[in-house]
Amino acid sequence: MNAPMTPVRRARAVLTVFLKEVRENLRDRRTLTSAFLTGPLLTPLMFVMLINFSINRELDKAEQPLKVPVIGAQYAPNLINALKEGGVVPQPPVADPEQAVRDQQIDLALRIRKDYPEAWRKGEPVQVELIYDSSQRDSRTPVDRVTDLIDHYSRMQGAMRLVARGLSPATAVPVVVAKRDQATAQSRAVLLFNILPYLFVLTLFIGGMYLAIDLTAGERERQSLEPLFANPVPRWKIFLGKLAAICAFSTASLLICLVGFSIVGRFVPTEKLGMELHMGPSFALHVLLLQAPMIVLLASLQSLVAAFAKSYREAQTYVSLLMMLPILPSVVLMVMPIKPQDWMYSVPLLGQHLGILDLVRGSGVSPLHLALCLGGSAVAAVIVAGITMQLYRSERLAISG
Repeated sequence: MNAPMTPVRRARAVLTVFLKEVRENLRDRRTLTSAFLTGPLLTPLMFVMLINFSINRELDKAEQPLKVPVIGAQYAPNLINALKEGGVVPQPPVADPEQAVRDQQIDLALRIRKDYPEAWRKGEPVQVELIYDSSQRDSRTPVDRVTDLIDHYSRMQGAMRLVARGLSPATAVPVVVAKRDQATAQSRAVLLFNILPYLFVLTLFIGGMYLAIDLTAGERERQSLEPLFANPVPRWKIFLGKLAAICAFSTASLLICLVGFSIVGRFVPTEKLGMELHMGPSFALHVLLLQAPMIVLLASLQSLVAAFAKSYREAQTYVSLLMMLPILPSVVLMVMPIKPQDWMYSVPLLGQHLGILDLVRGSGVSPLHLALCLGGSAVAAVIVAGITMQLYRSERLAISG
């Protein structure tokens, strides 16, 4: 009769399976590439490159001379001079400005009506037309520039008219709004980096995906699960050993990603936008803490889904569908920009998303929100791991074909 297993022997059995799976998969180039190169290194590099390109492009468009076709420039020479001083370079008029804008031949056009001089002499309001297409992202900055210049010119001319009539310019502005922006330079960074939580979860997912597939469907296809299950070791210990190996690869992938962001994040010109971004050791540790139960949850989900497949390729298809899960919180918050509530932190993925945004904002995660985030995700991880553990007890898991 076999002697009952002590806690030390149980832990040793799990550790044996863990070390076996780690050693074998460290020799698998596909697993290493996805866990340590593709996701964790390329993600921060590509993200920072795109952010830099976007920022520099917008700043260049805001500083460079802006060419704008003007219809009827001869009717408002003073307005045209004011636009020139603001960096606008008037261009000859086009025959059909509306069609030219729709065809994306020009970003915008300015039309000055023929009755502009007469209305101006009478002191009546005059109207100019900005022709643009708001569905074109490239038109936003030029339209804002021209609009601001015209508004500034209008206010100056209005003030001069009041002075000419012996009135104070303040007469036309009985109410003045004093804006008191409570946002800090760091909290404004959320506007630009609100996709970070999704990138971190995606890195976790990709880091353990191929390993989870190989340790279930892969071994099932190679017919190596049956001899493994024939060992006098409880199935749940085998599962825990495999789960620990997947979690180890996912954690390493996230660590590399965090280190990558802490390095390349310094090259993002956030100061040009009045923002600050701190992604040092404290930020990394808090992200790791928030994602700790999510590591187990995603690894269990991947193992569960892959266990239903009979081949590696089939499992890859099934598990790839799970990649839609990490994007759900981002989509929900973009479509429905609701104010975060306490209970939301207990929802897996959503809680991590909100917690990481709190870290980016610089406000930190409160103890209550941290407890809700860890507790809710931990409960979900235990439930999914328990279901997968039950599946490992089935004899059908070891049968291929």
